Amino acid sequence: MQMSSYLSVKALTKYLKRKFDADPHLRDVYVTGELSNVKIHSSGHIYFTLKDESSRITSTMFRNQAAKLSFKPEEGMKVFIRGDVNIYEASGVYQLYAQTMEPDGIGGLFVAFNQLKERLQKEGLFNPNFKQPIPEYPKTIGILTATTGAAIRDICTTITRRYPQVEIVIYPTLVQGAGAASNITENIYLANKHGLCDVLIVGRGGGSIEDLWAFNEEIVARAIFESRIPIISAVGHETDTTIADFVADLRAPTPTAAAELAVPSQQELFQRILQKQSFMHQVMTSRLNFERSRLSKLQNSYPLATPERLYRPFIERLAQVDANLQNATKLYLLNQQAKLQTVDSKMKLYSPQHQLQAAKQQLQHTNDQLHRTMKQQLAQNELTFQNQVRMLEALNPLSLMSKGFSVAYKDENVVKSVHELKSGDVVKMTFQDGFAEAKIVKTHVQKEGEAK
Repeated sequence: MQMSSYLSVKALTKYLKRKFDADPHLRDVYVTGELSNVKIHSSGHIYFTLKDESSRITSTMFRNQAAKLSFKPEEGMKVFIRGDVNIYEASGVYQLYAQTMEPDGIGGLFVAFNQLKERLQKEGLFNPNFKQPIPEYPKTIGILTATTGAAIRDICTTITRRYPQVEIVIYPTLVQGAGAASNITENIYLANKHGLCDVLIVGRGGGSIEDLWAFNEEIVARAIFESRIPIISAVGHETDTTIADFVADLRAPTPTAAAELAVPSQQELFQRILQKQSFMHQVMTSRLNFERSRLSKLQNSYPLATPERLYRPFIERLAQVDANLQNATKLYLLNQQAKLQTVDSKMKLYSPQHQLQAAKQQLQHTNDQLHRTMKQQLAQNELTFQNQVRMLEALNPLSLMSKGFSVAYKDENVVKSVHELKSGDVVKMTFQDGFAEAKIVKTHVQKEGEAK
């Protein structure tokens, strides 16, 4: 055989590739097997081996097809693959090029649900610490759902019946099919941008897992997590659970239950008002009893019950001073009398006229000095007594009020400065014989140097 009869490896590979291309059975094949050696490249391509008990085939899924998967291919997973078989010329190996891939047995949506749930949970999107409290008395409630169907009707009817004073803002939203996840996300961001609502209800009525799938999309979960407005999820029936339920600040089993969780009922409000009214009555009664007890103790206190006892020490001291003065006066008079008797005796012994006159002058001088001393002592004692009486009167609160003074109270507290008052305040003025209520018309702060 001549050398020209031999084919090159490249030529043989191209020939085989044309055979593969020409075979219609290899252009659209359906294969099932187990994934092995799964590698997800940074470019988005997926490289893996599909095998069964006795054979294996090298396989590839390009980025465009891989991006459409609702789950992440993993080692050991059994799958159904639709694709085509061809030759990879660089290695001369035939390969399966996957166009679609579905898990075998449990379904792709369920696998995708569990994988996303596990990933978001690890990121902390389900952490209770990040959940916002639902306002107790909302003024405005936003509803993100379809405008047709029973869900919107049930939510609005329940809210209006339980809490008619609340305002409802409806954001018409696709909740099923293509574009539903994007529309839900857009409306959540739109409600946050508007800032009108105190709480959002996001949900829809029941359906199959495919019908509810928009609420299992990652973009919806992240929009709910990032919302500054608290969100109540209300997806499907009580047995239905979506990713949105895990991320939401509060999960309601049904749309009707979401409406009940979002607002209080009028009966509940009435009961709360009665409870607060009873509590306030008890507090006020307790405060009044306490103040009455304080007033009674003050009225029966030692200074106010027997004010004369305040004066008693000073009266006793004055009496003692007066007694001391009288004793001193008597002693002084006795001394002077003794001196006079001595002078008189001397005068009698010598009896000159000149000495008698001198004695009379000395007596008159002594008498005048005695009178001056007594007047000064009495005046000093009287001044001391008056000062002590004034001090007692200044300490007597009843005396102050009898002179026209009063005490002002605001909110049961004594007003000590004009800074504590403003125009329109009502104050209680306490006088000696009662009290009056006054309304402040104007206040004026005295400046330094200004006349009072």
